[in-house]
Amino acid sequence: QVQLVESGGGLVQAGGSLRLSCAASGSIFSIKSMGWYRQPPGLQRELVAAITTGGSTNYADSVKGRFTISRDNAKNTVYLQMNNLKPEDTAVYYCEAQTLGPLYWGQGTQVTVSS
Repeated sequence: QVQLVESGGGLVQAGGSLRLSCAASGSIFSIKSMGWYRQPPGLQRELVAAITTGGSTNYADSVKGRFTISRDNAKNTVYLQMNNLKPEDTAVYYCEAQTLGPLYWGQGTQVTVSS
């Protein structure tokens, strides 16, 4: 089993920045990649960014150039640096871990961007 704990959400004005953190514990040796998803109000959950154990990354087109995903293997933590935030970035952000077996999700953290 893998446990994921997110932190770092909050309220920010448009143009501002936030950094989300996701700390993994448990069977972390089984993790192949980790990512951030978000679910805006009334909409489906969507991929924001992901990073593999080898460090390869991919981003949603809507966040390229503004968001950066990174990982600290020593701390078993993945980060999402979000710059130049826009009101349309408002959502609950979820951390996800892909393993050799099941998918795991964190509890989510709210990000609200005011105009």
